[in-house]
Amino acid sequence: MHQSYQVKLDTFEGPLDLLLHLINQYEIDIYDIPVAKITEQYMDYIHTMQYLELNVASDYLVMASTLLVLKSQMLLPKQEIDESDEAYMEDPREELMQRLIEYRKYKDAAKNLEDKEMEANQVFSRSPVFLEYPETKPPAVKGDISVYEMIDALGKMFERKKWHEPLETRVKSSEIPIEQRMTEVLDKVKYSSSGIAFDELFEYPSKSHIVVTFMAILELMKNNEVMCIQKNHFEQLYVLFMEDKRGNE
Repeated sequence: MHQSYQVKLDTFEGPLDLLLHLINQYEIDIYDIPVAKITEQYMDYIHTMQYLELNVASDYLVMASTLLVLKSQMLLPKQEIDESDEAYMEDPREELMQRLIEYRKYKDAAKNLEDKEMEANQVFSRSPVFLEYPETKPPAVKGDISVYEMIDALGKMFERKKWHEPLETRVKSSEIPIEQRMTEVLDKVKYSSSGIAFDELFEYPSKSHIVVTFMAILELMKNNEVMCIQKNHFEQLYVLFMEDKRGNE
């Protein structure tokens, strides 16, 4: 019986979010977007997402088409145009640039509101009775690694390990459930204080193994059982056991 791994991840906020992530990651000037480079990077993400059989929303594919059209327009020979001419054409990137600026503005505003809410949650009124509470540890931090960075890490892992198509794609009837793979991943990272390299959790080039392992890591992060860290952009990801879980065992 075929087992489908197609899932929808709430962490995907849309194609503008992915583009903004790429602009920040590659330190690109939002007012002078190198369309060829951003299109190449964007398509790499889309291909990896499709390989994982993630439920890629249609608006991601629409944006991919838009970028390819822009790339074609930017490759056309430039003509000298008199700016006083009524037929003067705007930079073909203008509309995309304005959409990204507007999206970034609302994203920053939402982040500011979230930060204020977190600050407000730390304010408590004084209790009329002084009570002694047992010392508690602060909650563990998941880290600032986004799902996009994990997808990028997976794509780079394919290159490092030279895992290219065709990989084993037939799903066998005895596939390991995600819950079991979560346990295996957790057991592997639990006793490593420095964490396990992301690549080391993918032992062999079976598509089903890769997909299940990736989903297992995401579920463990969602459950606050592991976290992913990355010292610098484009460097290896490491998966660590969450300290607050270790302390409760």
